[in-house]
Amino acid sequence: MTAVPALRPAAAQTLARGAAIPAHPLALTADRALDERRQRALTRYYLDAGAGGIAVGVHTTQFEIRDPEHALFEPVLALAAEELEGRADDSVVWVAGVAGGTAQAVAEAELARDLGYDAVLVSPRVPGADEARLLDRARAVGEVLPVIGFYLQEAIGGPVLDRAFWRAFAQIPSVVAVKSAPFDRYRTLELVRGVAESGRADDIALYTGNDDAIVADLLAEFHVDSPEGPRTMRFVGGLLGQWAVGTRAAVRMLDQAHRAAEGDLEAYRALGAASADMVDVNQAVFDPGNDFHGVIAGVHEVLRQQGLLEGVWCLDPAEGLSPGQAEEIERVRRAYPELHDDVFIAEHRDAWLR
Repeated sequence: MTAVPALRPAAAQTLARGAAIPAHPLALTADRALDERRQRALTRYYLDAGAGGIAVGVHTTQFEIRDPEHALFEPVLALAAEELEGRADDSVVWVAGVAGGTAQAVAEAELARDLGYDAVLVSPRVPGADEARLLDRARAVGEVLPVIGFYLQEAIGGPVLDRAFWRAFAQIPSVVAVKSAPFDRYRTLELVRGVAESGRADDIALYTGNDDAIVADLLAEFHVDSPEGPRTMRFVGGLLGQWAVGTRAAVRMLDQAHRAAEGDLEAYRALGAASADMVDVNQAVFDPGNDFHGVIAGVHEVLRQQGLLEGVWCLDPAEGLSPGQAEEIERVRRAYPELHDDVFIAEHRDAWLR
């Protein structure tokens, strides 16, 4: 029997306790080439902001980095690995996104392993793949590195996955966490119930990826059935595109959530008061009014306004900001300074960009 890959002990503790893990954007020049200096600056920002992990090669990094005409998957993962190796302590979790069919996903996981990554987030966006094939692929990838599951919203290509799927997925021995990002409360509940029914709930950390319901997920208690009887489950952290901006504020938010879960009523009230504000911020950044057309460019625009990126360019020239989105982003930055890192970034930006 093939041995199950294990996380580094310190990284395993971080993942299980719950961490703020930003989904790393892609810094490009005006001619859509990799801007290495600004790419490194973003990683330095996340580390100095206190992120407990970094996810690279995921949706926010743009799936197109894998296309032959760009060939950026390995360079982007390698750049982040260099910064993580040089600056992070052992407790920071290195997450690499993997995509495509089984052969591609396994090859990407092998590359991530060779670069020092701890775990892989498996994209469910595989054309023509049914649930059985997605499960087989996860098992194959799990022979290379520990696996983080991913429920991706339909609006950007994710399939609908039922409770039985998540029960079977969580039963894979190499699965260490699941990111719930269907942007749907019913489907989020079905994922949690599936993990609870797997018999491995104690071994799997639940992470919110519902960027439109971050606070709601972090405050929620899910009362569900398991093979051992009724139990309560919670989201312990977030692996989020939204946390690619305002990362230091996100770290504080997660700390409040952990204190609230331990019974700190002041932390609970403070976090609850920020709930609607966070949704307002997310609607500006993620552009749901235009079917998420500007979701990646919106993340870029925040970072551009803060001076970390030069522009909002995406690998796909058709992707960009929607009309009025830049103004909406500026509005929420001014309205909710406590949810952004403007002062922190201004103090450190020049050093990160060196």
